[in-house]
Amino acid sequence: MDWQVWHDAYDSPDSWLTRRLRAVQDRIRYALDTAPPGPLRAVSVCAGQGRDLVEVLADHPRRDDVRARLVELDPGNASYARESADRAGLSQVEVVTGDAALTDHYLDLAPADLVLVCGVFGNIVDADIERTVDTCTRLCRTGGTVVWTRNRHAPDRVPLVCDWFEGRGFERLWLSDPDAGFGVGAHRFTGGKGGTGEGSELAAGQRMFDFVGYDVLKAEGAGADSREAGA
Repeated sequence: MDWQVWHDAYDSPDSWLTRRLRAVQDRIRYALDTAPPGPLRAVSVCAGQGRDLVEVLADHPRRDDVRARLVELDPGNASYARESADRAGLSQVEVVTGDAALTDHYLDLAPADLVLVCGVFGNIVDADIERTVDTCTRLCRTGGTVVWTRNRHAPDRVPLVCDWFEGRGFERLWLSDPDAGFGVGAHRFTGGKGGTGEGSELAAGQRMFDFVGYDVLKAEGAGADSREAGA
């Protein structure tokens, strides 16, 4: 997968990717609008070109309150995000070119007020989705928000992702309509039943997931469907 070419769909105003981006940005704005006064911390896992967070911060009243770290493996996409942040004068936005699955990248910012896990859940296996959701209890502070995405192709895992979050002390704030053509969710960490709260620190040297890619998952799913059909 050429992930830089994949991002070209953002340049089409009517693409599903652009519509998903708008939904994610709305959730980011709401999280910033409702955050308590004072410094804020944000992390973006598999940040891509950083369009979601950087474009919101560029003209948001809380822009100077936010210290953010975007972690992206693809050097071209990371460069795009870095240049966008520089053009917007966002000196507190750091872009790291590296493996976003490694917890080491987030240790000094966790627990954060805003955690973005966008473009991740549709590219990893179910066990890794659940592991990443579990890690969000340590990435996100009590009262903080996780914004996440997941495609709604069969099998639709969005309801299951919601269950995993809500079983770990997250409250559902918003979920895109099933007919939207994409899945976007926002959950606030309450630290309640099932949640570990801020007392549980993010551990170094942990791996949240292996990014296998939607194309691989789709091919494996098609193979499974064929085997079941022939059984």
